[in-house]
Amino acid sequence: MTIPQRVKIVEVGPRDGLQNETALIPSDIKIQLVEKLAATGLSAIECGSFVNPKWVPQMADSAAVFSGIQRQPGVTYSALTPNLKGLESAIAAGVDEVAVFGSCTEAFSLKNINCSIEESLARFKPLMRAAEQANLKVRAYLSCAFGCPYSGEVSPLQVAKVARQLEDLGCYEIAISDTIGTGTPALVESVVNAVAGSLPLQQLAMHFHDTQGRALANVEQSLKMGITVFDSAIGGLGGCPYADGASGNLATEALVGLLHNKGVETGVDLAQCWVVGEFINAYVGAPKSTKPALASSKNN
Repeated sequence: MTIPQRVKIVEVGPRDGLQNETALIPSDIKIQLVEKLAATGLSAIECGSFVNPKWVPQMADSAAVFSGIQRQPGVTYSALTPNLKGLESAIAAGVDEVAVFGSCTEAFSLKNINCSIEESLARFKPLMRAAEQANLKVRAYLSCAFGCPYSGEVSPLQVAKVARQLEDLGCYEIAISDTIGTGTPALVESVVNAVAGSLPLQQLAMHFHDTQGRALANVEQSLKMGITVFDSAIGGLGGCPYADGASGNLATEALVGLLHNKGVETGVDLAQCWVVGEFINAYVGAPKSTKPALASSKNN
C-alpha cells in the first residue's frame, strides 16, 4: 500500500506529556506551551485532563489553562474526561473535544480506573449522551494494545473487540495505544489488521511510547498500512503513572521529521517544534534529544 500523502498529528504533550511530572508546573507555563504548539501548525492539542486532582495533581489547573489560552482558528483544543463529572467540568471550560480511555486488559483497567472493562464501558454511556447533547466529539484511547504491565501479551482480537465496543458507544476515533512501549512492527501489523476487520482505518490513530526505541519503526509500519493519525508529545515527554517503565511518548519533533523525510504533509513547522521542545524540556529538566538530519523544516 502507498503511504498516505498527509497525516494528522494529535499533540498530547500538555496532558499526557506533563501529567506524570512530580513538580507542579505553573498554569502560565502550560498556557505558553499550548500557544507555542499551536503556532507550529499543529491542529489538534490535548491541553489537560478533568480528573480528580487527588489522582493526577498536575492536571488540577486544567480549567485555568483553558481559560487562559489565546485560541487560534483551525485548532482543536481537547481534554481527557474519564467520567461524567469530568465532562461537565470540561464543557464549562469550553473544550472543543473530549477523550475517554479504556483498556484492552482487565488487569490494567482495574489498576488504572478501578473497574472491569465492562464496567468502564457502562460508565461511558451517560458521558457519551451528555457529550452528544453538547455537540462534542469523543475520542477514545485504548490502552495496552501491544502488551500489559500486569498480564503480559495481549491478543489482537481482544484489541479489536474493545475498539469495536468503543466505536459502538459513539467514539469517532480510537487511539490504539502502546502504553508500555513494547510494540514492534510485527505486532503493529497484527493489531491493525485485527482492528481493521471491524473498523475503518480512518477511525484509527496510533499512540506510541518510545520506551524501547521502536516508536518510529512502528510509525513506518502504520503508514504502510494506511494509518493517517498519530499521537505524539513535544520533547518526548510523558509516561503512564499506572505502568512502570512507560516513560517517553513518541516525540513530536521526531515524528514530524520522519514524515517530512518521507514526503508526507503535516502542516507543521519542524524548526518551531524543536524550539518548543527545548522550551518545555528546559523547564521540566528532561534530557534533550538529538536532532536528526531532516529533509526540510516545514511541510504543508
